[in-house]
This record gives sequence, C-alpha cells and structure tokens, in this order.
Amino acid sequence: MVREHLMDRGIKDPRVLQAMTKIPRHRFVESALADRAYDDEPLPIGERQTISQPYMVAFMSEALGLTGRERVLEIGTGSGYQTAVLAELCLNVFSVEKFGPLAEKARVLLDELNYYNVALHVGDGTLGWSEHAPFDAIIVTAGSPELPRPLIAQLSIRGRIVLPIGNERSQMLKRFQRTASGLQEEGLGDCRFVKLLGRYGWPD
Repeated sequence: MVREHLMDRGIKDPRVLQAMTKIPRHRFVESALADRAYDDEPLPIGERQTISQPYMVAFMSEALGLTGRERVLEIGTGSGYQTAVLAELCLNVFSVEKFGPLAEKARVLLDELNYYNVALHVGDGTLGWSEHAPFDAIIVTAGSPELPRPLIAQLSIRGRIVLPIGNERSQMLKRFQRTASGLQEEGLGDCRFVKLLGRYGWPD
C-alpha cells in the first residue's frame, strides 16, 4: 500500500509514510472488508460514513506539515484510522465525531493500539472543540459548503486547516493558513467526501 499507493503517487513526508506503514488499517474496517483494507479506495464503516482511501489520508496528513509538537483538531473521527495517523505525527489529537457508535468503536480500537494522546468528543464538528483551542492544525474529513467560522476562531496564528469545500458531489481540497493579517488560501486538488453535517455544514 505505502509503496504503490503513496510513494508512487508523490507522498514524500517520511513521518507520514512511517505512520501508515505501522498502523494496521485492516483493524479499522469491518472484518468482511479486511481483504480490501489496503486497496486505494474508501470503504463503508456504518452510519453512511466511510474510511478515506489511503492516498487521501496520506495527502491530507502531509498537507498539515506536522513536526510532532502540534495540538491537532480532527473533525470526523469515523473509524479512527486518520486519528491514529495523526496521533503518530503530533503531540495531541482532539477528535470530534457526530455519530456516537462510531466514536465508541474508535475509542476502543485506539486504546487497544495504545494511542493515549487522543481525546474524543461526540458532537457537532462544525463547532470545533473550543475548550481545547487554540489548535496548531485542523483537519476536516468531510465535505463542507464553506469553511466553518468557528474553526477559524480556534486556529492559532500560523496554524493550518485542511478540508474539502464544494457541493454534495464534488469538492476542492483546500488549505488555509491563519496569519496576523487574515487567511491565506491554497487549492490542493479535486476530491469527493461524505457531507459535513452540522450548523456550519450541511443540514442533517
């Protein structure tokens, strides 16, 4: 997976590659789909949600530019796979999941894999997690019609947000960096994610 789907497609960050070599992706999918866990495709995880394809997980992780000292907010815990990757790359992960059953399952698995630098919360991810702000980086793993305003307020100066923005069928992956004078925006390429549900995303 790492060689064919990540390195051959341009992922270069050695810490991202090491993390995705280490983490057993098959543990984060249903047993019936375990033989497809390392294919470069999203897979269903319940609640009409998916685990993102390995390349997109690596690409978004690399785009955050993590060094190991950051506090990162993740919107959309899902299976917990992206959460585990982040836990390998930063100091602390604060992850918000809308669906309680997914969060509970992810918490059990992350504990089994000894990822104790992760805090999980069930709620509206478009509101962020203000109690633990500011964050050095924010990653949103669902498509939003716009950049949720609460996330901007919870981002530290020089912090980065990576998220998909667009309509319900297709989005552009974007990276925003907060500066003293405002936000700098950069397009990273086309993508397609499930909808980000919440007050500042799509209605349920």
